[in-house]
Amino acid sequence: MLSSLRRYLPKRFRNEKLVVPVVRLQGAIGMNSPMRTGLSLATAALPLEKAFSIKKAPAVAIIVNSPGGSPVQSRLIFKRIRDLAKENEKEVLVFVEDVAASGGYMISLAGDEIFVDPSSIVGSIGVVAAGFGFTELIKKVGVDRRVYTAGEKKVTLDPFQPEVPEDIEYLKTLQQEIHDTFIDIVKSRRGDILTDDPDLFTGKFWTGRKAVELGLVDGIGDLRGVIRDRYGDKAEPKLVAAPRGLFGRKAGLGVALSGKSLTEGLGQDLIAAVEDRALWMRYGL
Repeated sequence: MLSSLRRYLPKRFRNEKLVVPVVRLQGAIGMNSPMRTGLSLATAALPLEKAFSIKKAPAVAIIVNSPGGSPVQSRLIFKRIRDLAKENEKEVLVFVEDVAASGGYMISLAGDEIFVDPSSIVGSIGVVAAGFGFTELIKKVGVDRRVYTAGEKKVTLDPFQPEVPEDIEYLKTLQQEIHDTFIDIVKSRRGDILTDDPDLFTGKFWTGRKAVELGLVDGIGDLRGVIRDRYGDKAEPKLVAAPRGLFGRKAGLGVALSGKSLTEGLGQDLIAAVEDRALWMRYGL
């Protein structure tokens, strides 16, 4: 009864808590399958917009726990956070859990301040492409592969054909362009405090404690402690998540099973899970 009447009292008597909305961005970026949803702009947009729309909140806190993935989705999420922060005049505080590497670190750069655990893994500012070559395998199996194209480069880097040096060189050119974009974002957001360590943009990664020394992040701290120190004991973090839809899935994620068999969906889901696991294992997690 008392709580229902409190909103009618003058503000000085309400003893209201200050809410800081929290959005969790977790998982490999852009690795979606029919039955498994990865981190992308589609999955992040709703909770981000909801969090930034809370007018009385002095800031929005974002928890990042990602080993990376799609550079496009990483940049799209980064840009959406910065756009929302500007539109709503909100400070953005980022808190890294286990890892913010590669695309995960790119997303973290959207924070006005980045906090880490001493043992968090941070960095990996680079671009990678990996695959397998099956030329010897199909010879042993006795498979005769037939490919018909309109456009001589439509089978560039085909894993069932020998590597072509000029195709590899072209891929590296594309990777360098993406890498340059990543570096530009890092310098634009952290350039005033970055050290001149020659390994910064080589793809190397570090612990959270070392990342503070390098200027990649701002300090050691946990979400609840930093929020209380910054905004007082009445400040309270509140998790904002996407609404749940059919079968408990998050709504608005653009994931559907239409047109795919259950077996096909499970197969693609298994492949996505293996790729996801490989990303996390790269950082010892």
